[in-house]
Amino acid sequence: MRELTLPLSSDVIHSLAPFEQIFLSGKLYVGRDQVHKLLVQLLDEQKPLPLSLEGACIYYMGPSPAPEGKVIGACGPTTSARMDPFAPRLLDSGLKVMIGKGPRSEQVVQAIKRNQALYLQAYGGCGALYASCVRSFRTVAFAELGPEALLELEVEHFPLVVAITAQGASVFDR
Repeated sequence: MRELTLPLSSDVIHSLAPFEQIFLSGKLYVGRDQVHKLLVQLLDEQKPLPLSLEGACIYYMGPSPAPEGKVIGACGPTTSARMDPFAPRLLDSGLKVMIGKGPRSEQVVQAIKRNQALYLQAYGGCGALYASCVRSFRTVAFAELGPEALLELEVEHFPLVVAITAQGASVFDR
């Protein structure tokens, strides 16, 4: 398995193939549908975002409370389709990598291709494994959303599968 470090360069993004297994390290953001809705609202209102989307990676996840002595609780992926109404706009605004589980809409696939971005699949049911890969986390914005706030994680050796490439090749094609 290849070890990759965020942010991913265009060359790395273009070198990946569907079903390829990778380990990812670096800084990624966490946000689900409420965060996506708020980010798109800020874009629509031409207000500043609480993060730079340029080259960013976002993970669709809501963490469990951290057990004593741990950085974070279980943090497995959530269903990506819930973010589909918002993902094309965020991709068009600079987002490069999305991590979640499950297939994406045709509009998202087209936005991935248009923006030469990437969709990575996290393993469902592996929240404890993913928690062991988190070195630090902090709330970036929308703290009022509790576990659905916009978070920043520093991850190391985070196991993923390439699901949809910049060219639109997909593990979901049959």
